[in-house]
Amino acid sequence: MCPAPGDIQIWQAAVNALKPNPTDSCPLYLNHAVVASLPFRLSRHNSPSAAHFVSRLVRSCMPGGNNRCIVMVCERSEVFASACAIARAFPIFSRRSSSSSRTEKKHVTVEFLIVGQDSSQLDASDLKCLSNAADGVQLAARIVDTPCNEMNTDHFLDEIKVVGSELGITPVIIRGEELKQKGFGGIYGVGKAAEHPPALAVLSHKPEGATQTIAWVGKGIVYDTGGLSIKGKTTMPGMKRDCGGAAAILGAFRATVKQGFNDNLHAVFCLAENSVGPTATRPDDIHTLYSGKTVEINNTDAEGRLVLADGVAYASKDLSADIVLDMATLTGAQGISTGKFHAAVMSNSEQWEAACVRAGRSSGDLAHPLVYCPEMHFSEFTSAVADMKNSVADRENAQSSCAGLFINSHLGFDWPGVWVHVDIASPVHAGERATGFGVALLMALFGQASDDGLLKRVSPLGAATNMPDEQMEQDCKRRRLV
Repeated sequence: MCPAPGDIQIWQAAVNALKPNPTDSCPLYLNHAVVASLPFRLSRHNSPSAAHFVSRLVRSCMPGGNNRCIVMVCERSEVFASACAIARAFPIFSRRSSSSSRTEKKHVTVEFLIVGQDSSQLDASDLKCLSNAADGVQLAARIVDTPCNEMNTDHFLDEIKVVGSELGITPVIIRGEELKQKGFGGIYGVGKAAEHPPALAVLSHKPEGATQTIAWVGKGIVYDTGGLSIKGKTTMPGMKRDCGGAAAILGAFRATVKQGFNDNLHAVFCLAENSVGPTATRPDDIHTLYSGKTVEINNTDAEGRLVLADGVAYASKDLSADIVLDMATLTGAQGISTGKFHAAVMSNSEQWEAACVRAGRSSGDLAHPLVYCPEMHFSEFTSAVADMKNSVADRENAQSSCAGLFINSHLGFDWPGVWVHVDIASPVHAGERATGFGVALLMALFGQASDDGLLKRVSPLGAATNMPDEQMEQDCKRRRLV
């Protein structure tokens, strides 16, 4: 059906009225519809999709009602990031007693209008990929939004079992006193004072013909009081989000395996509640971690690195991983280092560090490198009585980098494999809601190992995004409408 001449005039007038700085919107038909514009220009450290602005516009401009439609105008290379950005604008978790969502489900239809040189329609496999990615983003966000009385380590293990059942995978679970017996001094020491025992859980996808082994290790601190180094009344609220790394890995693993993955892929979840109690770890205690290294505790609020140290050591020793990526809400200093929207990345591989940055731009989950210099920074952990302390001596010396180096040291700085560390402390949430950050980043970063054509195109190792920086910068300067 052709639009009426009056509709064309109204549309043109609305578009002409838009003056994005950085965004703008114009209501139509008594607020029954809205046309919104993304920024005219984007810097080289932003995503060409302007994913952050897409989420913000969708949240602020959506008309009311239970049946809503979004038409996204973008180039094919931006479809994946745009779909994930739209998904994070619709959080699932709510416990509002008056919420109509308890009785009436809301339906959101998303249509893509592809422009540019490759304007061919999305096929069924593309739509399946976008749907699985969106589900992964919302799964991660739901877990992070859920408070600890409903998302303790028992409940998180239930979430892992549900995903495992869906994929036909039985998780390996090491829990409670068994952690202590098997040498997981980091996970056990952090979580031993909590009512619900700590756990190491592993989901493993092992396809025939795999040529390498990848392990994603997630920090799953379901609540962080700080332990005996207790947080204050203004810094403790929001610590339900300290499981954001493990939640992102669960959402990404589910979506990635569903799309077909050709390499061995292990998702390792380091789960604990950092609680206060008679059996809580004390400052001055010394724990032996799974790597065999001893750690003198000088700050029980620096607990994430302890559980992740056990996780990466397990990935290397027991899973024989060639590539180990850990993801965590690790340091408050991350937001100071790289801001609220960019994850902080460090790696023992320059190629993988660059790949993370490019994957961030193609997925919308932005990332930026930290300094990687163990010979200068690891001395911050010097201990007189153990192999290392768990918190830095000088808090003004690259805190986020040092925290990552602590984890790296339990693999060994001379470890021959690839190690990548992703600190998502700030981008894991926007205000009081979780973003599901990290799902899209992982799917894009490892897209070349996927059977899915769309993920291959957004992969930083693929031809679609392996382009000169000048071209990427030009792509960031086009005007788009949502």
